[in-house]
Amino acid sequence: MDPQILIFNTPREAAVACGVRSLGILKQARRDRGKASMAVSGGGTPRMMFEDMAQRGFDWQGIDIFQVDERCVPPDHAQSNFRMLREALLDRAEIDESRVHRIKGELAPAESALEYSDDIRRYFGLGVGALPVFDLVQRGMGPDAHTASLFPGEPQIADRAGIAAAVENKGLEKSIQKRVTLLRGVLEQARNTLCLATGAEKAEALRLVLRTGFNPMKLPAQIVSANMVWFVDQAAAAQL
Repeated sequence: MDPQILIFNTPREAAVACGVRSLGILKQARRDRGKASMAVSGGGTPRMMFEDMAQRGFDWQGIDIFQVDERCVPPDHAQSNFRMLREALLDRAEIDESRVHRIKGELAPAESALEYSDDIRRYFGLGVGALPVFDLVQRGMGPDAHTASLFPGEPQIADRAGIAAAVENKGLEKSIQKRVTLLRGVLEQARNTLCLATGAEKAEALRLVLRTGFNPMKLPAQIVSANMVWFVDQAAAAQL
């Protein structure tokens, strides 16, 4: 199934709409299964989304929050995705710490990926070789079409059996190079995926991802799951 594409006038409108949809998905998942799981990404536009989600009075009981990816830095580092998540959502919404599953970026990358994979296995009660099925995965996309921390040409994109792995950023971004990320098989298994991408610098990548042939090794943001929706602004959608 092709993903749905929703276009908004501004980054804030796209972020707010993505957050509202996220809360609806989590509420329905909790109603269906008694609990719900969400994996989230970092970035400036997601910060706006989390800040809006935090002030909506949502009942977070039974909602477990995971990370899609993290830079290999301590949780209080300026470039830590977790620090942004804590400041924008977790502290504001007073979410129970026991429900928050953090990638420990302060550990050695391989150790962090292994510990995070084990945490996910425990939560989902996974047997050997099984993959988790998140109720919701929130993803973004970089100007080079990376998603999560799967950058173009990353060999780990071929791994559809693992849960999480240590990778290095060899893309356009000049931020922290070593990272830990969920892998392709996990992203593909999600019950719902919401992709938030805004800004003119992403217009070319978005066109390639949505309008050219399937090649996730070159365009990782083409990794798709069921019920996948793009939330983009006019600037990002300019070449569609």
